[in-house]
Amino acid sequence: MAANLFPKKVERFPSLFEDFFKPWNEFLPTGVNWGKTLTTPAVNITEDKDKFQVTVAAPGMKKNDFNIDVNGNLLTISSEKEETKDESYQQYTRKEYSYSSFSRSFTLPEEVNKEKIDAVYEDGVLKLTLPIKEEAKKLVASKHITVK
Repeated sequence: MAANLFPKKVERFPSLFEDFFKPWNEFLPTGVNWGKTLTTPAVNITEDKDKFQVTVAAPGMKKNDFNIDVNGNLLTISSEKEETKDESYQQYTRKEYSYSSFSRSFTLPEEVNKEKIDAVYEDGVLKLTLPIKEEAKKLVASKHITVK
């Protein structure tokens, strides 16, 4: 029988840290995961005959938090968000600081009309509409060719 080369991670002091931070958890805004790795938002891309639709799941952000740039055929969606919170009470002062950022880049197909790309942010979802050029719509998507 082979020995397990990757033993199960053992947390030695979980209750100590949980108890220490427990009083502060109620003051933290929802969505803040202290000590956990932040990930890049999920992206879905769909296509129909008139457009590509890019949706980015980014709850808790504001529309001004996003930067959307097109450079050549490269579409880049990025965000940098920094928050500082100071609260003073009679017996203590609490200062919190958080910083989060992400960047996603996509190569645009030639048929996308870059001049008419539109973006809307609502209900925690950023939606980009990438319209397809009129001349690209007229091209035949599939065609049967007979052998002569």
